[in-house]
Amino acid sequence: MISGLVLAGGRGSRMGNVDKGSQPFRSKTMVEHVLARLRPQVGPVAISANRNLDFYRAFDVMVLPDEMADYPGPLAGLEVGLRHCATPYLLAVPCDSPFLPDDLAARLLAALEEADADVAYAATREAGMRVQPHPVFCLVRADRLPALSAYLAEGGRRVDGWYRDLNAVEVIFDDADAFRNINTLDELRDLDDTTPPFPASLAQVASCIDGYDPDALRVQDAQRIIRDFVQPARAVEMVALRSSLGRVLARDLVSPINVPAHDNSAMDGYALRGGDLPLEGTVTLNVVGVAYAGKPLDIEVAAGECVRIMTGGVIPAGCDSVLPQEFAESTTDDSVTLRAGAIRPGDNRRLAGEDLKAGSAALRAGRIIRPADLGLCASLGFAEIPVQRRLRVAFFSTGDELRSIGENLDEGCVYDSNRYTIYGMLQRLGCEIVDMGVVRDSPEALEEALRTACENADAIITSGGVSVGAADYTKQVMGQLGDVTFWKIGMRPGRPLAFGRVSSNGRSAFLFGLPGNPVAVMVSFYFFAREALLRMMGAEAPLPLLRARSSDAIRKKPGRTEYQRGIVARGKDGEPEVRITGSQGSGILRSMSEANCMVVLHDGQGNVAAGEMVDILPFEGLF
Repeated sequence: MISGLVLAGGRGSRMGNVDKGSQPFRSKTMVEHVLARLRPQVGPVAISANRNLDFYRAFDVMVLPDEMADYPGPLAGLEVGLRHCATPYLLAVPCDSPFLPDDLAARLLAALEEADADVAYAATREAGMRVQPHPVFCLVRADRLPALSAYLAEGGRRVDGWYRDLNAVEVIFDDADAFRNINTLDELRDLDDTTPPFPASLAQVASCIDGYDPDALRVQDAQRIIRDFVQPARAVEMVALRSSLGRVLARDLVSPINVPAHDNSAMDGYALRGGDLPLEGTVTLNVVGVAYAGKPLDIEVAAGECVRIMTGGVIPAGCDSVLPQEFAESTTDDSVTLRAGAIRPGDNRRLAGEDLKAGSAALRAGRIIRPADLGLCASLGFAEIPVQRRLRVAFFSTGDELRSIGENLDEGCVYDSNRYTIYGMLQRLGCEIVDMGVVRDSPEALEEALRTACENADAIITSGGVSVGAADYTKQVMGQLGDVTFWKIGMRPGRPLAFGRVSSNGRSAFLFGLPGNPVAVMVSFYFFAREALLRMMGAEAPLPLLRARSSDAIRKKPGRTEYQRGIVARGKDGEPEVRITGSQGSGILRSMSEANCMVVLHDGQGNVAAGEMVDILPFEGLF
């Protein structure tokens, strides 16, 4: 449905009069990076270029020079691309954007179809800044060529000017770096390393938060900083269909067939011609055959005839409607009689491609594969599917008072429960887990543990050692190994939190330092670490907050977010009603085990009256 067009034309003056697409970048040319990201998203690919045509033809694509004189810019390339486009849509991208998003076509097409628009273009919103449009990254209906040609003929040259009189839709992407243009040779040299560029420092990201105060940080501000700072771990592997359950889909799965493959019957009954339906009284049709599911009839049904058909049977040629057998006035082996108004023309016929058209996305990248998805993939013939590699997460607890299960419990010591709850939470996310046990309270032990974790994992989760009473060396050691900040968040439970990125021997990992109290560990994980880990996995799965009626009054001061353990059940009127489990101390793990939801009382919220609606987070499927 979509042709791809790489815009590599113009004079090349912005990069010192050299051809951008041919410039070497990370062991390939820039246009090779763009083609590698574009080709899996589209059908035919062409390159708009005005020089070095043989260089571009070597990539086995159509090369299209401008048809207008004097190099009028990207729109000239877009125009010639539309002239040669043999599909309903054309996706244009520049040749100097090697970090092109791998879901660009899918998201632009979805937005264009939803809005019934003429053009869909990409935009980004960076923290603390206005929306930045990127009109060169655009998906255009091929039949809108006359509008572009008229704009160019009138002297128009602005990339975002030609569609102002059309229906255009803006699609927001989170990763601004994906739309970065490399315009100068200096930029090219600065970025030409073996790894993708890391984002700005934590301090730079945090500076975009109004009134940022690490000692009094709002929950939503901490979540925003973490979201803006972490980066996806991009690596794809093909796995057998059954092994994909719970994994994150790495690329859109495009259907190779129509579903259903043919017009077929939605009912057991009689396939007939809509033109034979009586306007009044009754009509009797001759039955000329039987169509079973999987055994189509190779006949054409004439006027006054019909076919006995089973659910799923292919609609015979000449028929367009199905009369359910229970709607028949009377039947014999050779005929069926029906009354006027029994059905309308076209009823009970499932059209070919009605569920899914060949060439359309059956599942979108970033989806966590569920049981129903396995069946869908199997129905399309996929034996293997591309998934993101499993995220590798290392975790350990800190504290001299902690003992592992099986060890003697000395006076003043406690068994380490946090590692088991963290293990369970990571297991539910489908991570590859590295349990590093208990780390003693010493700078040397902590540094060794962090270095080992960093060199063997994508992310690190620690519990304990980040509160006000923690030894000073915790901040010192974490600070020596990377870019880490310590926060006091306006929340209960779970006020202290450390976050950042640490490095060792050329490897780096994102760090989440959670508090030590058992309930605080779980709350902090689910409201801070979970979304970040999913983002690293390439998935978007926001927490499913629901609404329920509070059975009792709840005391709450505005100015901080509170998470209280609750039990939700159906009230007398059948509507969901929630009650607090009792004592809400952050060390009372039993209350978390007894609860089936978390009551979320937001920052600006005050006391809750009995009968008032509150947000809840259900545990089933999460904890």
